Amino acid sequence: MSERSLTTAQDALAAARRLVVKVGSAVLCDEAGVKERWLSSLCADIAALRAEDREVVVVTSGAIALGRRRLDLAGALRLDEKQAASAAGQTALVGAWQRAFDPFGINVAQILLTLDDTENRQRYLNARATFATLLELGAVPLVNENDTIATAEIRYGDNDRLAAHAAQIIGADLLVILSDIDGFYDRDPRRNSGAEHHALIESLSPEIERAAGGANASAGIGSGGMASKIVAAKIAGASGCATVIAAGLDERPISAIATGARATLILAQQSRESARRRWIGGRLKPCGEIIIDAGAAKALFSGASLLPAGVLRVVGDFQRGDAVTVKTTDGDAIGQGLSSFGALEIAAIARKKSEEVEAILGYRRRPAVIEKDDLVLRRSRDE
Repeated sequence: MSERSLTTAQDALAAARRLVVKVGSAVLCDEAGVKERWLSSLCADIAALRAEDREVVVVTSGAIALGRRRLDLAGALRLDEKQAASAAGQTALVGAWQRAFDPFGINVAQILLTLDDTENRQRYLNARATFATLLELGAVPLVNENDTIATAEIRYGDNDRLAAHAAQIIGADLLVILSDIDGFYDRDPRRNSGAEHHALIESLSPEIERAAGGANASAGIGSGGMASKIVAAKIAGASGCATVIAAGLDERPISAIATGARATLILAQQSRESARRRWIGGRLKPCGEIIIDAGAAKALFSGASLLPAGVLRVVGDFQRGDAVTVKTTDGDAIGQGLSSFGALEIAAIARKKSEEVEAILGYRRRPAVIEKDDLVLRRSRDE
């Protein structure tokens, strides 16, 4: 979707084809546990989006809140107690989501992430492949931070940031953060009757960030507050994903956005294509080279992935997830991409048909040496 043509949260939701919906514990739970009626209404909204051939990933909080009740933990928790509560509560959390989706015939699939899963390129590719396969199979990925093993050094910090990183992994068009407040205000509206609501934020200026980090930081209870939502929008926006901050306490919150309820749309800083090109083509240092034949080069410029049959040889010692330069036999560097295999694996399957890869390597994986979404080509072979 064209970011600059969007002016409202309603517009952004209508245009999005792949979404991440973030649900915080303050929205999902109350003193008695999961708000099952509210959750059923949200799942009805998500089912309606899927009926329009849209893909949805959910990032959900609530495991610690549910687990501390199960384990009868009161007061401030130590780190080990939080991790124990998360372990006990995660099963209850996933069960609640599955029961809410059951009437729509939709299966959920749990994905627990740590910061290293998005910082390490091999693990990033593994996570992305899992998301892609689950979406292809019609499941709703249900994402939470792996609190049982995460420490301060390897944590996202809060699920707003986690949701933004999930949006990066799947290449989402839109991140929807459901909160206890209907968007961004220049001051905390619960304390300032004259607080001004921002329906559209075209860029995250220092003034916006200062407003979120001041008195407005506590707007939106839970671990994050408004400040973390603005940070999340910045992270998502850097990869070309817009963000909507909307009220989530009432039933059918996605439907409310679709019908024009008050919310805040934060535009991305750049398009997804531009972000991808800058990251793969400009920020990553290549670790090796893949030499391809003329037929493969033609296929790449037509929008195809690089398959083993078109690979002639490899240069260098690189691993899966490393950036590599793609060259023709006459030495022209026509692009750069993330390799789906290590150098030794590619050498073994070079010039082979895709259906032969499993027998040669001894395991099954998508056959593309470089997926088209992981490849940045020069605009023409003459540049």
